[in-house]
Amino acid sequence: MNILLVCSAGMSTSLLVTRMEKAAKDKGLEIKIEAHPVAEAEVYGKEADMILLGPQVRFQLQNIRSLFPEKPVEVIDTRDYGMMNGEKVLNHVLEVLD
Repeated sequence: MNILLVCSAGMSTSLLVTRMEKAAKDKGLEIKIEAHPVAEAEVYGKEADMILLGPQVRFQLQNIRSLFPEKPVEVIDTRDYGMMNGEKVLNHVLEVLD
């Protein structure tokens, strides 16, 4: 499973990626999770099973969805993003992709 997180520069989501990876490891799951700037979503989104947008780039939601109509594309919950709750974000991804 591949998950792509996109934000303004790809930096602010790096801590969330780390926390999501830890949550996946705790569940015994092998999941590839990457963070990249929204400008690179078209390149990295091809490999992703799901694309998550940081709240600061939520205005790009329809644009990214139009690039990948066959994939789930969502904005990360603002509270979960602010708290860097990797486990909750990962659980949401697993529910969507189940």
